[in-house]
Amino acid sequence: MKIVRQLLFIFASVALLSGCEEDDKCTAGTGGNLTLVVRPQHHGTTIPNQDAYRDTIMIKFNTQEFPGANPSSYDLVVVGDSGEDHVHVEGLTCGDYYIYAVGLDTAIMAQVFGGMPYSTDQTSGELNVNVPVKE
Repeated sequence: MKIVRQLLFIFASVALLSGCEEDDKCTAGTGGNLTLVVRPQHHGTTIPNQDAYRDTIMIKFNTQEFPGANPSSYDLVVVGDSGEDHVHVEGLTCGDYYIYAVGLDTAIMAQVFGGMPYSTDQTSGELNVNVPVKE
C-alpha cells in the first residue's frame, strides 16, 4: 500500500509539473532598456515638434484597446523635444501597448490625433513606430 501511495504521489507530481509552463509573455511597462521612437504621421507626413507646438505621446500598458483620449487614462505621457520629428519614449519593457499621439499639423493649422496598438517582444534597443493621425 505504501508503494501504491508513493507511485500515486510521483504520478501526481509529474502531472502537475508537466502542466506548468513558464510564462514567457512580456509585461509592458517602465524599467526596461527599450526605446520607442514615435513619429506621428498625418497623410504619411511626419508632424515635427516646434517651440509652441510639441507632439504628445500617451502610452497605455498591457492593452491593445483604445482607452480614450483623456491623458489620465494612460500610464505614461511624453512630450517631444522642439526641433525633432519624433518623440523618444525611453525605459520600456517588451509587451503590449496602446500608443496615442496628439500634435499640430502646421501645414493646415489643425490639431491631429490618433492611435494604434503596438506589441513587441524586443527587450532592448530602439524601435521606430509611425502612428497615423488625423484631424
